[in-house]
Amino acid sequence: MKQGAGLTIGIVIGALLAGTVGYWLGGRGVATPHSEQAASAAPTSAGVKKERKILYYRNPMGLPDTSPTPKKDPMGMDYVPVFEGDESSEPTSGNQIKISTEKVQKLGVRTEAAQLRALDKVVRASGRVEPDERRIYAISPKFEGYVERLHVNVTGQPVGKGQPLFEVYSPELVSAQREYAIAAQGVDALKEAGSAAQSGMKQLAESSLLRLKNWDISEAQIKQLAQSGETKRTLTFRSPVGGIITEKKAVQGMRFMPGEELYKVADLSSVWVVADVFEQDIGLVKSGATAKVRINAYPDKVFEGKVSYVYPTLNEMTRTIPVRVELANPGQLLKPAMYAQLELPAGGRGTVVTVPVSAVIDSGTRQIVLVQLGEGRFEPREVKLGARSDNYTEVVEGVKEGEHVVIAANFLIDAESNLKGAIGGFGHSAHGASKPAGGEPAAQQTPAAASGGHRAEGTIEELDTKAGTMSIAHGPIDTLKWPAMTMEFKAANTALLANLKPGARVAFEFVERGQGEWVITSVKPVGAVSPAPANAHSGH
Repeated sequence: MKQGAGLTIGIVIGALLAGTVGYWLGGRGVATPHSEQAASAAPTSAGVKKERKILYYRNPMGLPDTSPTPKKDPMGMDYVPVFEGDESSEPTSGNQIKISTEKVQKLGVRTEAAQLRALDKVVRASGRVEPDERRIYAISPKFEGYVERLHVNVTGQPVGKGQPLFEVYSPELVSAQREYAIAAQGVDALKEAGSAAQSGMKQLAESSLLRLKNWDISEAQIKQLAQSGETKRTLTFRSPVGGIITEKKAVQGMRFMPGEELYKVADLSSVWVVADVFEQDIGLVKSGATAKVRINAYPDKVFEGKVSYVYPTLNEMTRTIPVRVELANPGQLLKPAMYAQLELPAGGRGTVVTVPVSAVIDSGTRQIVLVQLGEGRFEPREVKLGARSDNYTEVVEGVKEGEHVVIAANFLIDAESNLKGAIGGFGHSAHGASKPAGGEPAAQQTPAAASGGHRAEGTIEELDTKAGTMSIAHGPIDTLKWPAMTMEFKAANTALLANLKPGARVAFEFVERGQGEWVITSVKPVGAVSPAPANAHSGH
């Protein structure tokens, strides 16, 4: 009996100890088998990275064409995937664009503040070396004669001032010399005669002397003739200036006529460099400015000269204006007809608001810059530009000093805004790639032109479903100032042509995708409630 009571007491004490130990272990966080299983599952699920869902693929050129599967455009470029969560690229308000910080980093966006600076531009132009027109001399006898002897008989030969060039014989010259010699002797013989006879002889001598001078007979030759009284059969012509024989037409024994050019001498101690400056830069070039000239033959030398003249004529073919620079030519290194590269300094207009040239998106009709308003927020602004240097351009209107503008990846932001339909101010056409409220991607929607597109009504003349084209006789289009006419359009996708037939009256919207390429983005029969059914991805 005592033994049974002891056993019962032992069992109770053991149960109490087990409960106490279990409570203590639970407080210490000892895992049960179920808790161990849950704990082992936790890091496994945490280690799995959630993959981003691709909503659809958009056209790489920003056109209103999307696809649920990967594809290529007609140029062979891959369509760009659009992931879930990229809605952060939607516009915030007005013309602003909001792009996630992650995407800003991926695009490589860089900004720089608009600053006040002086634009010292250098106008560069190509030119050619030419002789100084004021230093070119032609040797042309003023009487008829024959070339008896040549002292200089090679083109390009250097000559000094007064150096004999050639000797000529002329009957007229011999007669003139004889008349002067006789008249000079008569003046001496009539010294004691009456004044009337003496005066007449002096007039005859003076007229003979003047005739010789008019024929460019030198003073030394005339003096020698007066002293000796002997006429010479030939007359020597000398170079009037030191230089180079650039032209030689004289041949020994030839007959020449009065005024015929026998030699041409050019003094090349100073030359001209005539540069062709483009029309838009000519206003920056001023006379008297110092120009730097580089010649291909001497790449290690820089010649300096003054801008002496800006020509008043424009070459209609090249749209350039000649500018003349005068250069000293010691050693005659500069040869006529050599090509030259010129740098002409252009004076600035003081300090102006400037931005880097890379910040400007030029559409051809207007210029736009992207201004950073905050973290990931950008605003496109149309600007009016002024003077431009090599790296910076003046902003007359649109941007203020201190505002940050995008200088890198601005075209990628532009493409992003086109994808999301963020800005109509860029002049792009419809880019409907947004996700509708129903949750279906925009790839399932019928493309429609945005405010940048054009609308018209007309009658379908021809329809080619295989080529995806249709010929429409449409009425006037005010947005393009087009008159009524018949022209061919291309459909954004072949699904737009479904249920259309030649002769049908339709209302349609279209955009210009390329130069002269007009693409219909929406079409419906006139009077219909909804546009013609279109699956943007049929055939893909």
